[in-house]
Amino acid sequence: MNTDWIPTRPIWLAPDDKTVQVIDQRRLPHELVVMDIENEDDAIRAISEMVVRGAPLIGVTGAYAVYLAAVRAAADPDPEGRFKRACERIKAARPTAVNLVWAVDRVQSAALRLAPEARAEAAKKEAARIAEEEAENCRMIGRHGLSLIEEIQKTKAAGPVNLLTHCNAGWLACVEYGTATAPMYAAFEAGIDIHVWVDETRPLNQGSRLTAWELGRRGIPHTVVADNAGGHLMQHGMVDLVIVGTDRTTGTGDVANKIGTYLKALAAADNKVPFYVALPSSTFDWGLTDGVSQIPIEERNSEEIRYVQGLCDGQVLSVLVPPSDSPVVNYAFDVTPARLVTGFITERGICRATAEDIRRLFPEKIA
Repeated sequence: MNTDWIPTRPIWLAPDDKTVQVIDQRRLPHELVVMDIENEDDAIRAISEMVVRGAPLIGVTGAYAVYLAAVRAAADPDPEGRFKRACERIKAARPTAVNLVWAVDRVQSAALRLAPEARAEAAKKEAARIAEEEAENCRMIGRHGLSLIEEIQKTKAAGPVNLLTHCNAGWLACVEYGTATAPMYAAFEAGIDIHVWVDETRPLNQGSRLTAWELGRRGIPHTVVADNAGGHLMQHGMVDLVIVGTDRTTGTGDVANKIGTYLKALAAADNKVPFYVALPSSTFDWGLTDGVSQIPIEERNSEEIRYVQGLCDGQVLSVLVPPSDSPVVNYAFDVTPARLVTGFITERGICRATAEDIRRLFPEKIA
């Protein structure tokens, strides 16, 4: 992906091959800080404390955490037991994004086929393979999603194709290209006139902090709006297409994504605006059939709602918003039922949000 900023990925293996480095996404857009992850404990903290976030990136971080765990386990009197316990701890770092468990299990399986002294190298290679696969999946999501934007462009008499997205499903969350943003990048590079409405995405403002930063760096026209502005924009014909990402999607088409996504889907349905979800196949949880009852919804620290972070007189500060004694609950995700989803954009193409059509693209997942 072409950008004017290096690095172009949010995670990479340091030249010493012993340290994983990540962009600390809590500090963007006002500070660029690279954090070193030297062992699985560092990785678990990075995942749970939102240094890294976004389902594909969480998965890749977990994959590299397994590699680091294999390095430490090799010197333990019980290398296999220590390694397996570390993998279980990594998988528990965050509950909603299915990519984490998928990636950890895959790397763990590759490592356990070999003797303890060979496991670290095998884990490193498998983690790197997952990172490259996820980047390629996102590139293909962009290629397939481009067709949707091209079709809308053909029907418009004038003006840009107006897109709306929620949270950050860009390259910061997905190794490269992004999921929801991949079609936007593809359209922009194809010379299509687009404009993106960027939801601020409270409480951590991943839209106004991260998506706006990404799009601005690439030169894509965009406007940050309050989370609750989406319905108004759609009522007045100011949105042609909604594209969001997802942290876990059932095999029947229910979608868990950042809190507030469900409300965008309701507004889109009421105003007949197409609502698409972009995701790699690693984000499907093929064993689930009812997202509302089966997908675990993470409750995060109430301090994320109590305080808001921003730049003041050259310093990044956090300020208290509600009364200090007001009770707060912080649901991180909600579930959008399949009936509200126009379709999925995957690395294999576009499909409807039904079990039958999803499995048309992924027949090998049929139980």
